[in-house]
Amino acid sequence: MRLRVLVLTNLFPTPWDPLRGAFNRQQFERLAQHHDVDVLTAVDFRERMAGVKGQVSVDGVRTDHFTFVYPPRIGRSLHAACWALSLWLQRGRRLRAAGYDCLLASWAYPDAAAAGWLARRLGIPYVVKVHGSDLNVQAEHALRRLQIRSALRGAAAVVTVSRALAEKAVALDAPRSMVHVLYNGVDPALFSPGSRSQARAHLHLPPDTPLVLYVGNLKESKGCLDLLEAFPALMAAQPAARLVYVGAGPCWGPLLERATALGFAERVHLVGAIPHDALGDWFRAADLLCLPSHNEGVPNVVLEAMACGTPVVATRVGGIPEVLPDVAGLLTPAHDRQALSGALVEASSCHWDREAIARQASAFRWDDNVSRLADILRDAAATAPAAARATA
Repeated sequence: MRLRVLVLTNLFPTPWDPLRGAFNRQQFERLAQHHDVDVLTAVDFRERMAGVKGQVSVDGVRTDHFTFVYPPRIGRSLHAACWALSLWLQRGRRLRAAGYDCLLASWAYPDAAAAGWLARRLGIPYVVKVHGSDLNVQAEHALRRLQIRSALRGAAAVVTVSRALAEKAVALDAPRSMVHVLYNGVDPALFSPGSRSQARAHLHLPPDTPLVLYVGNLKESKGCLDLLEAFPALMAAQPAARLVYVGAGPCWGPLLERATALGFAERVHLVGAIPHDALGDWFRAADLLCLPSHNEGVPNVVLEAMACGTPVVATRVGGIPEVLPDVAGLLTPAHDRQALSGALVEASSCHWDREAIARQASAFRWDDNVSRLADILRDAAATAPAAARATA
């Protein structure tokens, strides 16, 4: 049965943030090969006011957006109500007429909390997909926790990207039988082993310099500042080492200021955000990927680096230990800069079997992911008559 699926999320590319949510883009693009998929993305009103940054075209997916409006400097516990009202006022008439079979909300708060209300109003079942800090951080706040719990309990299914997140969903009263662990996939056409020297030549990097790579948002909770503070230990062991950050975010300025204060700004390079399909050469060029996050689901950059045969140093948080075996990297406690320093030095001196690392990543396939997601959505859609009666 071909489904008509409505996806509601803030994690998807828009003209105001064309690089956002690459993992969702890959998943929904593949889902659209088998089902009719409409993705309606929430755009923060402040982001919209900042202006368009690029164009977005996603094969097979009908995309649209609405502006998420909320009163600034007011508690975030009101955001789900503002999200739902913004959506309904801007797109409610169209949504009522669309005849969707089910709804997929990708992100727990405010997206899923608001989507549960919308699904009941439309008389269709909904599935919640959670990613990491939506449960690890947002659910730690009492009023938001109540709304997230309600959204999970009312869903026809809950999809998590790790077993650790699945346990958090169950702790929030999601029925265990309705919770599905679904690891993200890796695109082998983009991420596979290759020549390091060729990758470095393409990126205009020195051919022999030890290179540690960070890929992700430049924000404190991702550990980017922890990595900077840990880096001098590696420079002491390997004086030519360089640290490259790929990404953008609020820590851009603090990273530069701190590197200057520590006296090694010339060894730190901030590349900025780059398109997802351009990351492969960065992973192949690096000696190590380091992602010392304070909380996580399962970050795709870890899987993608492994698929390129690149070892990973990461923190033992969220679902990272589930996907990063000893053969592919080292794990350290979050917030522990001394342990991170030691791991960087140890990993840089190890002889890594890059083919074995890539084999570990080959288990994470988008085809398998999307097939299972389609089954979950199909089962959810089968509950539609009961859902419709309940909301009549």
